[in-house]
Amino acid sequence: MFNSLSPLQSIEIIALTATAIYHQIDSYLDRKNTVPPGKLVTIADGKVRHLQICGSGDITVIVDASLGGVEGYLLINQLAKLNQVCIYDRSGYGWSESSLKSRTSQQIVNELDELLTIAQIPPPYILVGDSFGSYNMRLYAHQFPGSVLGLVLTDGLHERSMLSLPLSVQLLKIFFTLSFGFVSIAAALGIVRLCGTLGLFELIKPELKEFAAIDLQHVKRSFYSARHWFTMGQEMWSLDTSGRQLKTADNLGNLPIISIKSQTFLRPLLGIKFLSLPAADQVRDRIHIDLLGLSKNCQQILANHSSHFVWIDQPDLIVNAVATLSKNNDNYRAFL
Repeated sequence: MFNSLSPLQSIEIIALTATAIYHQIDSYLDRKNTVPPGKLVTIADGKVRHLQICGSGDITVIVDASLGGVEGYLLINQLAKLNQVCIYDRSGYGWSESSLKSRTSQQIVNELDELLTIAQIPPPYILVGDSFGSYNMRLYAHQFPGSVLGLVLTDGLHERSMLSLPLSVQLLKIFFTLSFGFVSIAAALGIVRLCGTLGLFELIKPELKEFAAIDLQHVKRSFYSARHWFTMGQEMWSLDTSGRQLKTADNLGNLPIISIKSQTFLRPLLGIKFLSLPAADQVRDRIHIDLLGLSKNCQQILANHSSHFVWIDQPDLIVNAVATLSKNNDNYRAFL
């Protein structure tokens, strides 16, 4: 077989095989030697979910991450200085097992409520929803209004614009959905793990160097897994269904909401801009106008030095927003 290949092709095959073997060995050692930072809970579908609790206080901050995100690990230590904080891995991410059920916001809310009940984490809650997580946290606040004291939306989504995207942004969405499938193959072959080991994550996003190595490793660990990227594809594929589910959660009364708006969707990488980024920013501007109408008690904070990834670029804004809701919350006194 190798006789018919050029020397370069032979080297490529050997390198790919070595990378895949390295990935399998390192994955095995990781599963054998790494203890989850939180606890594993089995819910009604028979699947294990992972959640981590830090800090103390009468209020619990619940963090729901972005599409494919496990950024709660990067925020937990700072948030734990304010209150008890709970982060969890949605199905398919981190230490949580994958689920055969649809990855829509309603299904995610159902699983989260069951998880909090089994883990005996009582309300009241302050909910933090990053990007896609804003859908989930809004729907939770709508369905369990007596449990929620406030809501922080970090460059959140709104279904009105998300369900009527212009063609250029629709194409960008399709591109990302398909790319998640290809990257899941690369992850299975160990290429993503190799990129992480070589420090390419920090090269692309230098702000990651500011976080504790152990917290960053928890994030990387999830991204090394093929099922992480496959789950991202599932959530993206179900995004329109989730958006339609959110139509019922467009009026949250007087619920205190802080909506954080980034300066831009994506920053140019190595001087290269995606073709449709201006259109994506226009959609994002309309989204943030709609988010302000979710409650009579909603305010917007500008993240002027941040891309869409506020939890990496300006995490202090999220922490400050939670602190504001914790200190100035009339709902908490009513709850007591």
